[in-house]
Amino acid sequence: MNPNQIFPDDPRLTLYALGEMEPREQAEFAKLLEQDAAARSAVAEIRATVATVTAALEQEPLETSAKPAGKVLRFPQLYFMISGLAAACFAGIFAVWQSGHQDKLQVQLIELPLADAKQAKDAGANVALPVAAAPAPVPTVTMGRVDEAFAAQDATIKLDKFEVAESRAKAVADYQAFSARRNEAGRQAGLMSKTSLAAPSPAMPYTPGGMYRERDFDTEAYGYRKDNAFLRVADNPLSTFSVDVDTASYANVRRFLTQKERPPADAVRIEELVNYFPYRYAPPAGNVPFAASLEVASAPWRPEHRLVRIGLKGREITAAQRPAANLVFLLDVSGSMNEPNKLPLVKQSLRLLVSQLRPDDHVAITVYAGDSGLALPSTSAREQAKILEAIEELTPGGSTNGALGIQLAYDIAKANFIPGGVNRVILATDGDWNVGTTSEGELMRLIAEKAKSGVFLTVLGFGMGNLKDSMLEQLADKGNGNYAYIDTLAEARKTLVEQAGGTLVTIAKDVKIQVEFNPTQVAAYRLIGYENRLLAKEDFHNDKVDAGEIGAGHTVTALYEIVPAGTPLPETGGKVDDLKYQRPTGPVPANRAELLTVKIAYKEPAGDVSSTLEFPLTDAGARFEDASPDFKFAAAVAGFGMVLRDSADKGQLTLAKVSEWGRAGLDQDAGGYRAEFLTLVGEADALLR
Repeated sequence: MNPNQIFPDDPRLTLYALGEMEPREQAEFAKLLEQDAAARSAVAEIRATVATVTAALEQEPLETSAKPAGKVLRFPQLYFMISGLAAACFAGIFAVWQSGHQDKLQVQLIELPLADAKQAKDAGANVALPVAAAPAPVPTVTMGRVDEAFAAQDATIKLDKFEVAESRAKAVADYQAFSARRNEAGRQAGLMSKTSLAAPSPAMPYTPGGMYRERDFDTEAYGYRKDNAFLRVADNPLSTFSVDVDTASYANVRRFLTQKERPPADAVRIEELVNYFPYRYAPPAGNVPFAASLEVASAPWRPEHRLVRIGLKGREITAAQRPAANLVFLLDVSGSMNEPNKLPLVKQSLRLLVSQLRPDDHVAITVYAGDSGLALPSTSAREQAKILEAIEELTPGGSTNGALGIQLAYDIAKANFIPGGVNRVILATDGDWNVGTTSEGELMRLIAEKAKSGVFLTVLGFGMGNLKDSMLEQLADKGNGNYAYIDTLAEARKTLVEQAGGTLVTIAKDVKIQVEFNPTQVAAYRLIGYENRLLAKEDFHNDKVDAGEIGAGHTVTALYEIVPAGTPLPETGGKVDDLKYQRPTGPVPANRAELLTVKIAYKEPAGDVSSTLEFPLTDAGARFEDASPDFKFAAAVAGFGMVLRDSADKGQLTLAKVSEWGRAGLDQDAGGYRAEFLTLVGEADALLR
């Protein structure tokens, strides 16, 4: 007999579920469970059953009166019979069924009084109490306490400037409470064990085995970034990169500054700061998905250099023009999401999105913690109340197995695929995955493989303290999608309501930009931002190389700082010897007046072959003072990022100058986002002094 095989009656299932194994044996068995989804499900059900029975036995005998309506405890159907000892203990209390149709999710409903459900949830069971139809408050079980949750409000939420301010203030208050818990945990470091049987609190999420662990604070992860260096045109005449419409970095930076903290340098991705704002670029004409808008003027932080702005404007579509949508919400409901700015904010955000859907749209909800499950099968948006009820029922608890959730979400999306429609998985998480497939490399390969199905991905990051920003950014990149960070309800409205077309509808995929510089005009250049989007020059025409996506109505901006021909190159810290066997003579450019040519490659959303557009740019010698308001504002945002990153190329740049340039762009401030930017510049200036 293979000792590694797990049979339905394997006693190790019960020992592992009850935490009665030796540490070494438990670790070895955990590795076996990673390869056996059915066994993992059996472990989860044993734990849920134990917790429920324990809670029920501690209660007084039940009344024989009518059972309370609307309060149920849900258990996914077991795949295995509970092992011998556990079965003997629980015989007569629960019926455990096995089914040969494991491809269809079924549930066993066991009605309990609310008090029993509270204790069962506190003990770790997966309790979901649906929202009642009546408008009265509905008791909802959360981690270790009972909150008063109300029936779903009108989903059409409108935020004026006062509500936006209130939303920001609430985010600050949530962070202050978080900081207090973090500081207290730090003071007790070394005194408190990683597992504790103390009364649970919001800062101590549930873990497998019914234990609560102290949250590991300040585990946010950001990928290392090194600013792009100046490159000599003689050696590198082509610059190639993938477009990026992510905006997460700006909202995250705002969160830090609002909390009076300087953001980590690697959290500041300049292209995401610049692309957070819409710009008035000319829309495309004809059948092409986007148009290009080019502009050049002196670089404000170094006037002897030139600054080139490349702007793309995606084709606009109205809500009525949008194809029918097949959406799958993939929601992290693990214990780490038990914070005010995590799962509760996820629910509020999704209610906003649901309010924008049409009757021909469909929504499914998949959830994941230690395991994954289908909380709502694909449901027509006509049944909005049913969708909102499923959202409201979600409660946090357990460890985080993101890979299982991804598998299930894409399976549901493919099963309900709409040819020519919007097929998208919307992932909401803090990215803190700790069980199952946790290797970033394996997760990226998984997402890249799923992206081949034609299902696109939107990643929404939530929370603080353990945000895995670098992982979420890469997931969106590999999943043909976009990444936004939701710190407030106002940001959720911007992403999921105001910019719903760009968030949901892809108009072009695998979009690449290649710039060819004229050596008679340009001595050197540097691309500002996009450090992890750089491509080899050969990748531009290689249709097998993945690149970024552009959504309906999106604007994309890229900035180059250029050293004109004849101007001394900036000190780079190194010198390249002249070549011995080659001479940099080369052919004379056909058009010596052109500064550069921008080439753009893209595929249609369902296509496999790229098309190419080409746009030349001539430098007329414009000063920064003569540039357009959009140009000045984009330069201000880029300068802001350079200061926050403490870039070696910022020169004598100050935040006072950044504020001055930003004010020049305030005449084009739909939504008030540019005015908010100036507020953040002031907060950063006070913080960095």
